[in-house]
Amino acid sequence: MKSKVLGSIALAVSVVSASAMPSRAEDLKFQLTNGTNSVLTRFYSSPAGIDNWEEDVFGENVLNPGETANITIADGRTVCKYDMRFEFDEDSDLETTEDTQDLCALGSYTIHE
Repeated sequence: MKSKVLGSIALAVSVVSASAMPSRAEDLKFQLTNGTNSVLTRFYSSPAGIDNWEEDVFGENVLNPGETANITIADGRTVCKYDMRFEFDEDSDLETTEDTQDLCALGSYTIHE
């Protein structure tokens, strides 16, 4: 698989209703580090309790073992708790991993095996 270096990744999600968007929404920013020995191919996030995942944050990019990416979730929401889903290269022995974190308080997150 061809590796692509990640810079800042932004997740922009459309807001369905302007009345549902609080006036003081701030972007959630944190550093994501791949602490595994496998290529992280997809990263999804969505507010906790939502039944569907938002779009893949990485798009065409990947996060190789040991690499770190600056993640920005700019979805206009004021919630802090987000579900996260990590998918690895199909040749990896690692299974899809999910976690829930308070991203407002999180400065960095490392995915481990």
